[in-house]
Amino acid sequence: MKNVLLVVCVCAMAFVALVGFQKIKKPFSFSSFSAKSVLDSLDSTQIQVASLPPWERVYNSLRLKEAGLSMEGFRFAWNGFQKEKFTKSILAIADFSQSSRHKRLYVIDLKENKLLYNTYVAHGRNSGEEYARQFSNKNSSYQSSLGFYRALTTYQGKHGLSLKLQGLETNINNRAFERAIVMHGAEYVSEDFIRRTGRLGRSQGCPAISIADTKKLISMLCNGAGLFLYYPDATYLKQSKLITDLATNG
Repeated sequence: MKNVLLVVCVCAMAFVALVGFQKIKKPFSFSSFSAKSVLDSLDSTQIQVASLPPWERVYNSLRLKEAGLSMEGFRFAWNGFQKEKFTKSILAIADFSQSSRHKRLYVIDLKENKLLYNTYVAHGRNSGEEYARQFSNKNSSYQSSLGFYRALTTYQGKHGLSLKLQGLETNINNRAFERAIVMHGAEYVSEDFIRRTGRLGRSQGCPAISIADTKKLISMLCNGAGLFLYYPDATYLKQSKLITDLATNG
């Protein structure tokens, strides 16, 4: 009986080896997933990426869509930043098309191609509740002013460490100095405030940030960075000379 079993086992092993050998002898043919087609696909992808405008390559590489930043907002920010020639390579974008419950302030180093920071920022009390909807350049309006700003020097004010901002767009935000529009920390910019009220608190028009973020953010921006306050406001898109060509030509 043992001899019979041994013969059966030997025969079975021989059969398996023979089948394996036959499979190995079969010639290899390229399929739709061959090395050649993969390389061709990679070349095509590289060509498509290279054909994108610079701002879109940066937007995609930093995954800013996934982070919530409006593509149009970034496109306008990029364009204005190139035109104005800021002395720092850093650009901060406050995307006021988003709810104040979201981290809608993005700090980007365009030279190093890095998203440095993403956090909360408040809008003016008369611009809206959870969302900013109205904007003004007027004194005592307590509304945010859209557009581009240059970050200047720091000072110690009633809100502690604060950052002076120069509004760069005539009739849009050029009254920032006389309105005392600055970046400063505020207790109403916090996740705890959002949990209690359903939104951030609001400023008198300043892009207020959290107290915890103040020192780090202001040190990033001071002395030459750019700040862009974005909202798809029809009046702003029509008046701004820094983004006019993009707003009209798409």
